[in-house]
Amino acid sequence: MPSTTRTGTLAPGTDARGTLAPGTDARGVSATGNGSTGTAATGLEETGATSTSAEILELLLPHCRTTDSAPARIAAFPHHLRRIDGFVRAREPVVFTLPGFPCKSPNPAKVLGPLPDQGERLSLGFLDALCADIARIHAPGARVVICSDGHVFGDLIRVPDAHIDAYADELRRLIGALSLGHLSVFDLRDVLGAMPHEAKRAHVHRRYAPSLEELRTQVRSADHTLPLYRGITRFLVEDTAEFTGTRSALQRECRRRAYGVIQRSRAWGELIAACHPRAVRLSIHPQPYGTPKFGIRLLDAPDAWTTPWHSAALRRTDGTWTLLPRARAERLGRLVHREGRPSHFEESDPRPG
Repeated sequence: MPSTTRTGTLAPGTDARGTLAPGTDARGVSATGNGSTGTAATGLEETGATSTSAEILELLLPHCRTTDSAPARIAAFPHHLRRIDGFVRAREPVVFTLPGFPCKSPNPAKVLGPLPDQGERLSLGFLDALCADIARIHAPGARVVICSDGHVFGDLIRVPDAHIDAYADELRRLIGALSLGHLSVFDLRDVLGAMPHEAKRAHVHRRYAPSLEELRTQVRSADHTLPLYRGITRFLVEDTAEFTGTRSALQRECRRRAYGVIQRSRAWGELIAACHPRAVRLSIHPQPYGTPKFGIRLLDAPDAWTTPWHSAALRRTDGTWTLLPRARAERLGRLVHREGRPSHFEESDPRPG
């Protein structure tokens, strides 16, 4: 799904800050649904949901990140429809929780540095604009709680806790500076305060994490846990910038750590559910239809697993954006700085001068 978000010369869909204008999605086009048959034949009878709830869900469908090949239809998401409907009937803002935005990858070949940059800026703008679109359908509006999970597994991904704090603090600053009033950031500091980071991780793991044997059984059964396990293993291999052993030894170590990351991620999800029990759960990972999580694509990328914190943003010559590893984006364009820090790349025009 190619991106058509535009900044720089202020093409449709952005403002002077380089963020998304209300009524547009991450592609810079009007978020009006996926061309399905409106609210007819959407499964409303089965869920008892209102047509307003179906319209809200339909706004999400063009951005669905899934492992399924069939087109996204409202009827495939009864769980999310019921959750949305609870807020609609109560005349309250729809609350979405989105685990993610943990920290930047420690591999300098993938990212521009340890702090959020244009990839995060565009993603935050997309989420805020999506909430603004919901407000046109449902007057109380919507909000997204970004559940920054870096501290949950910082030891496993080998990122210092100080870097994770700085990343989350910069997310909060960006949200304020860009007036993204529909967004907030939630992390372990909001739950466990000033407790040492290792103690926080141990507490969350002990209370909420599934057993290692349970996870191994799920991976062996080849359900949706298997592609997640493989995807996280791949990220861990790519993010390990310094390793003195063999490639096979690195892969074995990353497979072991991948189980730990999934355990902690599941634990974080349980803690979020305890703190936000009515919220609609979003995910930055691809999700099969019918599960409690709705996978959401933040920006255009070559594959369904790429995120702003594992890549750099590249603005193509036609004004569209994509996410690429820094080393690849660097070969395609020039580095642009913003507020004194590396921000993104601008693709070089291949046409002769």
